[in-house]
Amino acid sequence: MEKNILILATTNDFLRKFEKENVKILQKMGFTVHFAANMNEPDYVSDREKINAMGVITHHTDIARSPFLIKNNLKALRQILNTVKNFHIGIIHCHTPVGGLLGRLAGKFSKGRLVIIYTAHGFHFFKNAPLVNNILYYGAEKYLAKFTDILIVINAEDYNAGKKLKIKRNGSIYRIYGAGYDGDVFKPLRGDERKKFREQLKVGDGEYLMVSVGEINKNKNHKIVIDALIKMRDTGKDISYIKYFICGDGFFTEKAKSYIEENNMESNVFLLGHRENIREITGCADVFVFPSKREGLGIAALEALAMGVPVLASENRGSKEYMINGKNGFLFSFKDPESLIEAVEKIKNLSLNEKEAMKIFCIKSAKPFEKGRTSAIMKKVYEEAEERLEEKNGIGT
Repeated sequence: MEKNILILATTNDFLRKFEKENVKILQKMGFTVHFAANMNEPDYVSDREKINAMGVITHHTDIARSPFLIKNNLKALRQILNTVKNFHIGIIHCHTPVGGLLGRLAGKFSKGRLVIIYTAHGFHFFKNAPLVNNILYYGAEKYLAKFTDILIVINAEDYNAGKKLKIKRNGSIYRIYGAGYDGDVFKPLRGDERKKFREQLKVGDGEYLMVSVGEINKNKNHKIVIDALIKMRDTGKDISYIKYFICGDGFFTEKAKSYIEENNMESNVFLLGHRENIREITGCADVFVFPSKREGLGIAALEALAMGVPVLASENRGSKEYMINGKNGFLFSFKDPESLIEAVEKIKNLSLNEKEAMKIFCIKSAKPFEKGRTSAIMKKVYEEAEERLEEKNGIGT
């Protein structure tokens, strides 16, 4: 029996960001791995050649991030169904809201011939979410659950919500710990490394470096950090020694540049764009800031913790999985710059002994989220999916 699996997401950079370990597991199991996404998005990076070099077959689809771009997504659904037919796909592992929608619709139209795995990287319905989310997205998930063989979630709140969804008969639900960070890469920098990298980044000995990593969009909420710095300056606090680096790109980049210029923050806030050397930049930070309004988990914050860098994180269901206020950083409200200012002041004013104790706890708190733990669970997921595929094909019966 041919063993072909299709990993489905929205953008071309998804696979290398989150699925490299899964690709290795699948290839060791004898699967040919296919990847379908919009290979033109995001337009600031193209991973297609690197993905092909991993032995993965890529397929462009016209999938759009918004579920309301119906024309694009109907076209993408037809493209996915053609890929399934032409390449004898047996399993679809779908990700992202729209990828999850189209992947499971493909399962519906396959009339039970496909095994469908869906990873929810944070349900769009959740406690204290906008009412429209809890109506529309819950309704969609409730309907699509019927075509889901295996549901994977990444936090406790979503696990409890997932158990209430009526997934396909005899379906399974698993909880993983995100994609898992690479503990061989994300570990504390040596003193000489940190000094060298800070010099390369033009960060002086007396300067205080704050770092965020993430796409520049409304949800990632970098604006609250800029607003907090503006407020600190305008109330007479000296912020001349503070630098805030944002690593990432996105639709809001130009808007962010304009906002920084309008508020004369060019000497404090720096947009570094898409970067490959995240380890070096995060490892140089005095504090990592994770201000998202909504997160399923937040691998960038976990990578920072693993490097011994304390985190200032907004209170959301993802960060609450690993943040312990006052132990590995501080929590703040994503709506309130004053709350962030208070957190910044707390962490800056820690004694040397307190900082060292926090560093040790940061590393300890990240440990459960290393990639090995997630990979062990994902191997079980794929073994179950293979068994289901064999049953559908009448093998071993």
